[in-house]
This record gives sequence, structure tokens and C-alpha cells, in this order.
Amino acid sequence: MQNHQARFVASVFIVLAVLPGAATAGAQAGKTLYPSMAPLSQYLMTDEKAEIALARTAAPPSISDAAEVMVLTPEGYRTAEKGSNGFLCIVERGWGASTDDPVFWNYKNRSPICFNPAAARSYVPLYLMKTRLVLAGKSKSEIVQAVTTALDRKELPALEPGAMCYMMSKQQYLNDDAGNWHPHLMFFVSGDAAKTWGADLPGSPVMSANDPEERATILIVVVGRWSDGSPGPAMTQ
Repeated sequence: MQNHQARFVASVFIVLAVLPGAATAGAQAGKTLYPSMAPLSQYLMTDEKAEIALARTAAPPSISDAAEVMVLTPEGYRTAEKGSNGFLCIVERGWGASTDDPVFWNYKNRSPICFNPAAARSYVPLYLMKTRLVLAGKSKSEIVQAVTTALDRKELPALEPGAMCYMMSKQQYLNDDAGNWHPHLMFFVSGDAAKTWGADLPGSPVMSANDPEERATILIVVVGRWSDGSPGPAMTQ
């Protein structure tokens, strides 16, 4: 079941299911509930300070307190607070997903993420590009084509070794079915890298998903505590 969960976490930074059989129900609900983009106001947080605070919950304060923070505006993400350690914290929305995910347009998604310097430089530009395309009213097919072209032309940076992020916020809302799921780390690797990480093998703590749209493998490791230090839920097998 770990690989089943990981496929959804990695494609959306959202878990559609934490129990056997729930993914199908979640996908069917998503097709009905989120067929297209909702009004932009439903994706925005009106209180900038609240969004900054939420973004910082993605990682322990020893990391997030010195991180840059970006917030979503009608024109795209902008820097709200400068950082000093190279990390970048944001609250991601549902379009971080692959476009074929049924909850791509879920306006309730609020996923605090804190990227390390390598990911901030080499992974975040792709998400920011998708955000600009979404806000410009582009369709899913137009988004895929634009990302594909940008990757082919090397207009987006290649993933740097060591690119990863923290998703340890107890306040994260990853999906209607999963809520805040588990605190976890994610690692971004070019190509299909599951085997080289020993991912998805019996007893391995590493889950993986290959994302063809982004030409990357996302590796997920559940950790035992939320960013505030409180215990996370036990991981079911």
C-alpha cells in the first residue's frame, strides 16, 4: 500500500488515500467536485501574515525561521519575506499535481512546503511556471505543452543533486480524503530513480513515484514528528 500512497503524494504533494480502496473513491469524487478551475479568490489566502505563518510550519523552526517565504497573489507568487539560509517556504496549491490528477483544481488544498537551496533553485521554477500558466487561464493541455517545450528547450533548470523539501506541517490540507496525512520529506531526482534508492521494496521506508510531466522521480520518506515536535501518526502497512 505504501507505493499506492506514494503515487498520489508525489504527483500532487497530496495523498488521495490512506486506506485500501479509498483512492478510487477519492478519484471519482475528484472528477465530480473539481472538473475545472474555481474562481481565483478561492485559491487565495486573504491574510498574508497567515499564509507566511502557514508556509513556515512546513519545516522545523531551526530551518523555516530563516527561510525566504513566497505568497500567492493574483499575479503569481511573490516574495513576502526575505531569507538568509537559502531555503524557500511556500503554501502550494492543487496545481502542483500532474494535470491528469482529478483534484488538480481542488481549491481547498493548502500544502506548506519548505524547499532546500538546491530545490529552490532547480525545482521551484517549474512550479512557479505552472502557477503563471494557471493564473493566465491556460487549459491543462496547454500547461502540459508549455512545460514540455520549456524542458525540451532547457528553459527550466536541470534538477540539482540533493534537491528536497520538508512537508512536516500539522496544518497541511493535502486532500479531502487524507487531510494532513503524515509528516514527510520528499527528494527530487531526474529520470526514473526508484531502484537506485531502494524505493518501494519490502521494509524500505522510501516510497516513490515517477512523474513523466516533470521528468523526475519523487521519493517520499515519512518521519515521526511534525515540525512543532509533536508525534506524527503511526504509518500503516
